[in-house]
Amino acid sequence: MKEGKVQMTVFDVWKSLKKDDIHPVYCLYGKETYLLQETVQRIRQAVVDEEAKDFNLSVFDLEEEALDLAVEDAETFPFMGEKRLVVAKNPSFLTAEKKKDKMEHNLGSLEDYIAQPAPYSVFVLLAPYEKLDERKKLTKLLKKHAQMVEAKELNGRETADFIAGLAKSEGKLIEREAAEELVILCNASLSAIAQEVKKLSTYIGDRDSITLEDVKKLVARGLEQNIFELINKVVNRKRTEALQIFYDLLKQNEEPIKMMALIANQFRLLMQTKYFSQQGYGQKQIASNLKVHPFRVKLAIDQARLFSEEELKSIIEHLAVMDYEMKTGKKDKQLLLELFLLKLLQSD
Repeated sequence: MKEGKVQMTVFDVWKSLKKDDIHPVYCLYGKETYLLQETVQRIRQAVVDEEAKDFNLSVFDLEEEALDLAVEDAETFPFMGEKRLVVAKNPSFLTAEKKKDKMEHNLGSLEDYIAQPAPYSVFVLLAPYEKLDERKKLTKLLKKHAQMVEAKELNGRETADFIAGLAKSEGKLIEREAAEELVILCNASLSAIAQEVKKLSTYIGDRDSITLEDVKKLVARGLEQNIFELINKVVNRKRTEALQIFYDLLKQNEEPIKMMALIANQFRLLMQTKYFSQQGYGQKQIASNLKVHPFRVKLAIDQARLFSEEELKSIIEHLAVMDYEMKTGKKDKQLLLELFLLKLLQSD
């Protein structure tokens, strides 16, 4: 048996599956749920015949089921097909996280299997964890024999490539501005983006390219995305457009306290990105530290340049006072928020 590569991205695996290059054991890990699920789906399509999936596809949740059962299933000959696929979810024994496991697992059976997997089965460990415990014997064995695949959050360029790939699979192109707008509207959720690209591809019919106007027309904007766009209009001093968004939100009966909380979150993000930028951190490092998508960091850096550090501190302090006044009923909530926006729009 050939040893697995030390590391592959999910996109590498997708390409190899198209070439019918299938490894007997995969360990998929990371926090990007969509990429994990999509990779399992693509492995299933490559390994198991659709008409035989009821016989040759097994999924075990290791929080509820014994690991031995999954290993035994992988050692069972496929029925009405050439290959069997076994997916073992939530192998918390691969992490350093201290969990009160409901199951006591016999790790020795998996260690033996990894060293000598059944040639007629594909075994997938699906670990939705950011990191694996490198000190553990089982992790070391997996790194030596299995195909390790990390599903990590995509950076800005990777996200753009991902969206372009989705559009290409639908026989379409997508404009850069349209892709960026899609990231904002979908809050960087890859599963939501994938759904919207399918919908947009159907909507444009025979046209080759998805445009910014298509995205704005068809993709619904949630409250968080509306607040993001509102702040974007405010920081760029687009008074009419900013107030239009604000009044539209009020017509939709959005709660001013909730709106103010989201505005405060965005200005805190501007303050944090400005601080980290001044310390010499790059976009990727800032995104990692703040646990937000790199594309949001990129936009926040651009917006933060329009304010001094003192101005951002003052805005955040003002929002804290407003929060108190709103929640204690000292002043009208809508009026407080309206005056705050007007003040920002009038500042130089």
